Amino acid sequence: MTIQEVSRLSGLSEPTLRYYEKIGLISAVERDRSSGHRRYGPAVVETIEALSCLRSTGMSVQDMRVYLRHLDTSDAARLRELFQRNAERLAGEIERMRVRLRYLELKADLWSARERGDAEAERRAITDIMPVIADLH
Repeated sequence: MTIQEVSRLSGLSEPTLRYYEKIGLISAVERDRSSGHRRYGPAVVETIEALSCLRSTGMSVQDMRVYLRHLDTSDAARLRELFQRNAERLAGEIERMRVRLRYLELKADLWSARERGDAEAERRAITDIMPVIADLH
């Protein structure tokens, strides 16, 4: 497969694919003898698809290296720890996003109340926003 085809398949940009090769996250990609263009074999494409999934979770390149290093070993505990730690990181990010979402919803309520001239609803929105503001920091 060409780099363009692999990029489309994996969702990783061509520069990212080149970078992953440069830093050794994927093995050196064979080149077409006549054009010098990269030609990705099935095994490399399979690795790239896995890396694309890991990247979509926000996993670091360092953790992707750990994953690849231990993938073919019997070190299930190391891989479980890796995924558990990343799941916890992602859960924290989701919680922070929920707080941000709640803040935006309450601000919309506040402005809706002001738009309607509903002073009581405006006071409630302000009261509800205060603890969320503290959670944003």
